[in-house]
Amino acid sequence: AVNLKELGGGSVPAGGSLKLSCVASGDIYENSCMGWFRQTAGNEREGIALVKDTGTTLYADSVKDRFIISYDNGQKTLYLQMNSLKPEDTGMYYCTANYFCHRLTYSKGVGSWGQGTLVTVSS
Repeated sequence: AVNLKELGGGSVPAGGSLKLSCVASGDIYENSCMGWFRQTAGNEREGIALVKDTGTTLYADSVKDRFIISYDNGQKTLYLQMNSLKPEDTGMYYCTANYFCHRLTYSKGVGSWGQGTLVTVSS
């Protein structure tokens, strides 16, 4: 099992930036992905970005060219640099490990998950 702890959420005005971190402890499987998902009230989690141990990334169209996902293997820390934030980026952001790499669709029961960190973007 993997324990994940997200850090870095907060409130920012539209157009601002935030950087989320997720510290992992435990076994990260080879050929799996780590990633970030976002959830708003009444909606299912949506995939934002995934990164494989090879460095290959996958982004949702809604965040492409604005967000950057990266993983520091030595620190076992996943990052999400969020730029040009929009009010629709508001939500609870969850870190996941040992997840699929081929799609951003949320699959309940797959992977390990953190408790989430709240991001609020004001207009």
